[in-house]
Amino acid sequence: MEKLLEVEHLTKVFTLGSLLSRIRIRAVDDVSFYIRPAEIFTLAGESGCGKTTIARIILGFEEPTAGAVIYGGKRGAKNERVWFTEGVQAIFQDPFGTFNPLRTVEQYFFETVRNYRLARTREEAIRLIDEKLRAVGLSYEEFAGKYPSEFSGGQLQRISIARALLTDPKLLIADEPVSMVDASLRMSVVNLFKKLKEEMGVSVLYITHDLATAYYVGDRIAIMFRGNIVEMGPVEKVLMEPLHPYTRLLRESIPEADPSKRWSNKIALTETEYQEYLRTGCKFAGRCPDVMEICKSAMPGYVEVDGVLVRCYKYTSL
Repeated sequence: MEKLLEVEHLTKVFTLGSLLSRIRIRAVDDVSFYIRPAEIFTLAGESGCGKTTIARIILGFEEPTAGAVIYGGKRGAKNERVWFTEGVQAIFQDPFGTFNPLRTVEQYFFETVRNYRLARTREEAIRLIDEKLRAVGLSYEEFAGKYPSEFSGGQLQRISIARALLTDPKLLIADEPVSMVDASLRMSVVNLFKKLKEEMGVSVLYITHDLATAYYVGDRIAIMFRGNIVEMGPVEKVLMEPLHPYTRLLRESIPEADPSKRWSNKIALTETEYQEYLRTGCKFAGRCPDVMEICKSAMPGYVEVDGVLVRCYKYTSL
């Protein structure tokens, strides 16, 4: 089985607090997954579970405490951001924060073309830019000379995707790409990811706390809680027949696959929630309705149940 991107035993530890009362938080704790060519793989979970930290490590913005990121069979060397020139591009949460309001949007496109030496003349550059804009349902004429404020959030996010496509990436890392887009435009962006996968063979690491769009767009999904992947498998099985108690809790929070009903819990770490990170056993043991004594003392391993990996002692005897 061909793998485009592999994350192997990734761990990231942050130290919080003063010199005399430091707390070490495992924001990402021994996480492993892979993404195939032409696949949309979703990392889902509440805010603060470690999704964005994983994206930042893949993109080279953070150094892992342990583990490795492998792209196209190559391991990323320390402090070397090889992914930008190796076919990986990023789409961020806030489309308006991506562009300087005092610069025209086309300046960013010409800058990318120049930096990557994608065209020899301005005419070639315009043709390339127009080609990528048309792939997302826009055109060069529609955006030439305009500033970010002259576009809607949905248009600007599609423009961000078109800019990322200039280098013909094999993988897009999309971190909460629709969370700040109007509900009426959200599905146009999500449908665009499906189109890029089906027509251009682009893979997407789709990071979200919106389970409805995750169900709609994803091929496989990993559910994260407190830095751990607790369940991973085909999106249909994981979200329609959840095994882990935490996944069931999330599934019940959105009874219908309706993008207008997204789950948006925010995490403000209380002392109790710090203790969830510091537990030696299952991080969800303090809230789990099915908790057993062993859950409180040792982290369960992964068990495969009907093609789904689940990290829960309920299934260890199967």
